[in-house]
Amino acid sequence: MKSQIIDTIESYETIIIHRHVRPDPDAYGSQVGLKTLIQTNYPEKNVYAAGTHDELLSYLTTQDEVTQTTYQNALVIITDTGNTERIDGEFYKEGAFVLKIDHHPDVDQYGDLRWVDPTASSTSEMIFALFEEGSASRGWKMSDETARLLFAGIVGDTGRFMFPSTTEKTFDAARKLIRHSFDRPQLFAGMYEVEREILHLQGFIYQNFVIDENGAAYIKIDNKTLKQFEVTASETSQLVGSLGEVKGIKAWVIFIEEEDQIRARLRSKGPVINGLAARFGGGGHPLASGASVSTWEEADHLIGEIQKLCKTN
Repeated sequence: MKSQIIDTIESYETIIIHRHVRPDPDAYGSQVGLKTLIQTNYPEKNVYAAGTHDELLSYLTTQDEVTQTTYQNALVIITDTGNTERIDGEFYKEGAFVLKIDHHPDVDQYGDLRWVDPTASSTSEMIFALFEEGSASRGWKMSDETARLLFAGIVGDTGRFMFPSTTEKTFDAARKLIRHSFDRPQLFAGMYEVEREILHLQGFIYQNFVIDENGAAYIKIDNKTLKQFEVTASETSQLVGSLGEVKGIKAWVIFIEEEDQIRARLRSKGPVINGLAARFGGGGHPLASGASVSTWEEADHLIGEIQKLCKTN
């Protein structure tokens, strides 16, 4: 598969790389890491990273402006995105060929060619594996900037190597990436700065979440609360794992009120939740997923479903 992907990359002069909405370090790391990797080894190609930039991730990189006409005869690569509803960018279908590279379960089998590996800790880890294939078969080189981005993506999606998804392959990739020259303390400082800005909201979550006797927990954060703590909806993504430290919790959901919907961030320490997320227009990993609802009444319905899930698991 990796060799086929490299052949596909070599066949196109223009390559546009997308990732999911509400990006995290792995979304940016895999997307722009792949972009810079291609640019290093095929400098004659036109390579773009498409999507709405999130200022929270400015310490990592930014995004390119891509016009609709650029997609004509282009290869479109979509990284770290399990389903089409979460792709950031409206013109991805107008390319000549769509390639999916992702580590989420392959529920939405979109794309002309798919490389999906749910055993990988992150899509950034997969891009590193692609580099190793290219290095062996094509003599690919990796820049320090690519190494920085892929390392950040791996660190972000493994919770600094603490999540169960971290494997021997993950550590091996990280070991090889840190041989490159990039400022790791500065990279971690960027991550910590984002976290420091929302610590006061974390205290609110600890004090106000609701948990039932079966270990199902939830908290609702509306616009009023976001304004009170001067936190944006996107910044709350950094806190979704915090309830995992609470004894007795099996699975939980944090609801965040956005302008046009209520975002539901689901996490679990056992019960599989991505099927539940899919029923509410979302998806993700068995123990880490996202969904959305239109009203607080629909949020209550989701809460009831996660409570049933915890009761039977």
